[in-house]
Amino acid sequence: MAEMIGKYEILRTLGKGATAIVYLCRDPDADREVAVKLIRLDSDNAAMSRRLLKLFHTESGVGRRLEHPHIVHIYDAVVEDKQAYIVMEYVDGTPLDQFVSISKLLPLHRVIGIVFKCALALDYAYRQGVIHRDIKPANILVTADDDPKITDFGLSLNLQHNGGGNSTFIMGVGSPAYMSPEQIKAYPLNQKTDLYSLGVVLFQLLTGRLPFRANNPATLVYRIINHDTPSICALNPNLPAALDPIMKKALEKDLYNRYKNGAEFAKDLAAVRYQILEEHETQEDTAHFQMLRDLPFFADFDDVEVWEVLRICVWRDIAAKVMLMREGEEDRHFGIIVSGYVEVSAEGRAICRLGVGEVVGEMAYLHPKNHKRRASVVTLEPTVFLEVNPGALALSSDEVQERFSKVLVERVLDRLAEADHILAQQGQRAVGADSSIPFAGMGGKFDLELLP
Repeated sequence: MAEMIGKYEILRTLGKGATAIVYLCRDPDADREVAVKLIRLDSDNAAMSRRLLKLFHTESGVGRRLEHPHIVHIYDAVVEDKQAYIVMEYVDGTPLDQFVSISKLLPLHRVIGIVFKCALALDYAYRQGVIHRDIKPANILVTADDDPKITDFGLSLNLQHNGGGNSTFIMGVGSPAYMSPEQIKAYPLNQKTDLYSLGVVLFQLLTGRLPFRANNPATLVYRIINHDTPSICALNPNLPAALDPIMKKALEKDLYNRYKNGAEFAKDLAAVRYQILEEHETQEDTAHFQMLRDLPFFADFDDVEVWEVLRICVWRDIAAKVMLMREGEEDRHFGIIVSGYVEVSAEGRAICRLGVGEVVGEMAYLHPKNHKRRASVVTLEPTVFLEVNPGALALSSDEVQERFSKVLVERVLDRLAEADHILAQQGQRAVGADSSIPFAGMGGKFDLELLP
């Protein structure tokens, strides 16, 4: 006999949390599949049961009032002696938190479309008197057609019933990394707090990282309140420049300068939509990834780190006989030759020719004080060049920065050794070439001859 929750037949488990289990069930009356969130009430912990019931009533009450194509609809809510359950619209989708790692990012046009729809849904919710307060990727489901569904209104603030503090029954609600500065400070909230959180979601979907990161909650909170938001285009130079002011406004700490509503946020997102490359973008990214993966330069990089490199660097296709770098210029940009050949020269004389996998411009980048180019670099044939912006690299993960530092130092040392070899072939016979000279060795014992 099939297991039941009330009149609803359990088909399978969809997910489990700390306080609830979500099942896929069949509604016999409406003949449709529904999601049922079941909350077990603990008779031994009355305080926890009261809190869960408060969440339950908030989610069911708010959810029934919200009728929007991008908000999960609530059909029914039942409280029994030992359990309570909410019957919701079943969404055959994937949580957005599956697309926030650097190796699994969605194409730009899809991200913009999803966040655009979420902004309009939050705008609608606020006009119904509801603030979500816990917008994060895990609370946004996305269907195969890129239709987002915002879920989990259990922490929402009901502005229509805010008397006596009943709607702020949990202090510090929300997920810290996505919380607005005013939410962290426990200030009164309005719709702008949800728009800030949605801005953090957009930032993460486009860059594969959060705007503020830290090893502990206290440092994270400090950075959210006090640090400027990193430039999204510095982290991913391939993004349209128009996204930077949008992100800055969405993550503005000053409420007066932040987006006033979701419709305004959505309007600005729509304005950059025409600049976006679409279907071929994912295939192109995958091809570029494989080309980097095959280069010796990235041999020690993990796959996720190579994906991150693609996001922070600029992929350039350059014709033959084009100057990449000019001797004497102040510039710390460097790069890796993905295909083609270049000539390196100084004072009008050729030094060497470099091909696939070689790095150029690294000396100006590595030198702590002198960032002047010591040589010119010219392409000899059509060349694909991966350009690295030092500013973007500085904002990348610690792992990527460490990989670059290690490989660049190795390349410089190898080139110094090769230069020594070439100079040795052109130099005069050395005193040390005499086999009769005794060898002391580093750390060995040897006699000192005191000069008069």
